[in-house]
Amino acid sequence: MFEGFDDVTIPVPTEAGHIRAYTGGDGPAVLLLHGYPQSRTMWHRVAPVLAQRYRLVIPDLRGYGCSGAPAPDPDATLYSKRAMAADQVAVMEHLGIDRFAVVGHDRGGRVGHRLARDHRDRVTRLSVLDIVPTRTLFRGTDQAFATAYWHWFFLIQPGGLPERMILADPEWFVREIHSRWAADVGRIDPAALDEYVRRFTPAVVWASCADYRAAAGVDLVHDDADAERPLEVPLQVLWGSRGAMERLYDVQSTWSSMARDVSGGAVDGGHFIAEENPTATLEALAGFLADGA
Repeated sequence: MFEGFDDVTIPVPTEAGHIRAYTGGDGPAVLLLHGYPQSRTMWHRVAPVLAQRYRLVIPDLRGYGCSGAPAPDPDATLYSKRAMAADQVAVMEHLGIDRFAVVGHDRGGRVGHRLARDHRDRVTRLSVLDIVPTRTLFRGTDQAFATAYWHWFFLIQPGGLPERMILADPEWFVREIHSRWAADVGRIDPAALDEYVRRFTPAVVWASCADYRAAAGVDLVHDDADAERPLEVPLQVLWGSRGAMERLYDVQSTWSSMARDVSGGAVDGGHFIAEENPTATLEALAGFLADGA
C-alpha cells in the first residue's frame, strides 16, 4: 500500500521509546496522524498523491500499530495528547524537520490540536478530520452524543472492564466499529481492514483505552487551561456529510469559536473520509496545504 515509502523505526526520548512511520515524497513537510481503531495504514489512498508535492511523515501514534506502547499509568497521563504530541515533535526533530503542517483524523486530530497549541513555532497549519474539540464534546454531553459516541464512555471505564470485553473478540470489535461508523464500509479496502485487525493487539487495546481515559481527564485539564487562547495557526475542518458529526454539530462553528482562521466543509461519506472518499478529501487537503507551501 505504501510502495515507494520508507518504513522506519524512529527512537524518541519520550516514554514511547520509538515511533514507527512511513516516510516519502519531497517538498514542504506534512505529518499525517491516524485515528481509532486504526493505524498509519489509513492514509494509503491519499499518501501517494500528496507525496507528489510534499514530504510526508506517517506514524503510528504512541500505543497504536507498531509504535511503542508504554504500560498505562493510573491517571492515563502517559496517553495525554500532550505526551503523544511530544512524540511527534521528537520524530520530526530526528528527521531534521523544523516546521510542518499536520493533518489528523479522529484521535490524530486531537493530537494535532495539542501540537498546534504546545508547539506553535513548529506547526504551520492544521487540518482535522471528522472531530469537534474534546472540550466541546464533554462539556456539552447530551443523550444524542452519548448514544452516537457510546465508546467514549465505554472505553474510559476503570478496572480493565473495556479491555477484557474487547479482547474477548477483538476482530469482531474492529470490524463492527468500521461497519457502524462508515457510511459505506465497502469503501474501506479489505486489506486495510485486515491490517487494523492484525494490529489491534492486547497492548494496543490497553493503550487505546488509556488514550480515551486521558481525553476524559488530563486532556480536559489542558484544554480548559487554553480555553481563552485561540489557535493561531490556519485551521481546516473536514467531516463526513453522512456521519455523526454532521447530525449532531455545526462542526465548523465549534472550531470557529476557538481559532482565528477556520475553513473547511463536509465531505461525502461517513467517519472514515480519507478512505471512503479519498478524491474529495485530497481535493480539500490540496487547496489548504498549497496555501501554506
